[in-house]
Amino acid sequence: MSIPAESEDGPKDQEGRQQQPGAGQHDAPPSPGGGPLDGDTRVRRVIPPELPLGWTQMGPEAVEPSPADRVRYPWDVVENAGGHGGGEGNNAHLAFPPPGGELVVVGTAGQKITRMGGRELVARCGAGLTRLVLRSHLLRRMDGGMGGFEKLELLELYDNQIEALEGLDDGDDDGDGGKPGTTLRVLDMSYNVIRDMGPVRLCPNLEELYLANNKLKIIAGLGQLKKLRKIDLGANRIRTIPEEELAGLENLEELWLGKNKIENIGGLDRLTKLRRLDVQANRLTRVENLTAQVDTLEELYLAHNGIDDEGASCETGLALGFTALNTIDLSRNRLKSTKPFAHLLALEELWLSGNSIQTFDDVESLSALGTRDGACLEGIYLEMNPVAGDFEYRKKLAQMIPSLKQIDANAIGGNHAIGGVPTARMQGMVDRMRELQDAALRRASEQAEAGQEAAQPEPADAEG
Repeated sequence: MSIPAESEDGPKDQEGRQQQPGAGQHDAPPSPGGGPLDGDTRVRRVIPPELPLGWTQMGPEAVEPSPADRVRYPWDVVENAGGHGGGEGNNAHLAFPPPGGELVVVGTAGQKITRMGGRELVARCGAGLTRLVLRSHLLRRMDGGMGGFEKLELLELYDNQIEALEGLDDGDDDGDGGKPGTTLRVLDMSYNVIRDMGPVRLCPNLEELYLANNKLKIIAGLGQLKKLRKIDLGANRIRTIPEEELAGLENLEELWLGKNKIENIGGLDRLTKLRRLDVQANRLTRVENLTAQVDTLEELYLAHNGIDDEGASCETGLALGFTALNTIDLSRNRLKSTKPFAHLLALEELWLSGNSIQTFDDVESLSALGTRDGACLEGIYLEMNPVAGDFEYRKKLAQMIPSLKQIDANAIGGNHAIGGVPTARMQGMVDRMRELQDAALRRASEQAEAGQEAAQPEPADAEG
């Protein structure tokens, strides 16, 4: 005798056809626990209700575009901010044409610009615009048409999403360079996603160049920019300092290359006016090739590298007799003493936090800088070195280097000291702490002696 088959869809007859419930053939009532009653082998089908298409955001309704995909020009943002006599926000005071020959629209709050506007921007601002600042927006490219700005000296598109340097030679038909490149004095394209800096060669009169925090791997386009005074290429992916690119920068005074992947200092032989050099947070192990800067270098920033005492004493590096070097930052390196700096008579600030300087003997070499006639060493940072854990760290350091006015983040003075000598109040606190320490040591000694006496056995009785 065959038994009708059952499935999830309900019982079937002998030929496999689905049976339809008839009179008296209904689902069994649920048991108190929510499952089928004993002896009921049928499975109930539960069909969930249909969800609206909008719930999944995949229906026919239009999806809201992202802020970067909206088309919004500078004049849209200015008008929406109340640029014609009202409104609130960072840009509420703006209007077209912009007064004073400069347009500054900051997008840290409110609406974001996504298109520069090209020739229409020129028409609205006027050909005589001298400063154009569109900071912290959602620009992805530099629109063409900026060649209409005949006097533009500063172009700042800091903190956008620009991928390439474009539009710097608009209107150039003879290869001699077009505007605005030929008129620019300052170009700030930091915090974008630029991979090639070569087009800066189109700006022969550039004096300041900022390309920090991009995606640059190679320094390029600088060879003929003889008027450059300042370059900031920090926070990129640069590995070398090419001499061929820097050789023509005879007026360069500041070079900022922090947070890259540079392993050696080099390529600076022609930079005879360099005053500030920043190569911190790279992969340096030696300070070298600074011979050309022996009379001009004033500030040297090399924190967060792998420089030890030997690396800081190279003949072409800090071993030279720098005549103007007043600030050195070698924090977070591998130094064990201050000997590499003992001969730098112009030194005013020495930052050595986070190294491995153990004792005051390792600092003693600096005493001559603080006691000689004309001593100018006023500030020193030795925090996060083992020596800074000494109980009288500040007092000993001030006595060793009398010219100091600041130790770590605290000035010498007030409740700390006056002229390197502890005040009466401070000295009283120190004396009191010493008295408490001496008293504690005496009590501990007395307790130890009492314990030893109690532990000694009594002499045996002589009788017997």
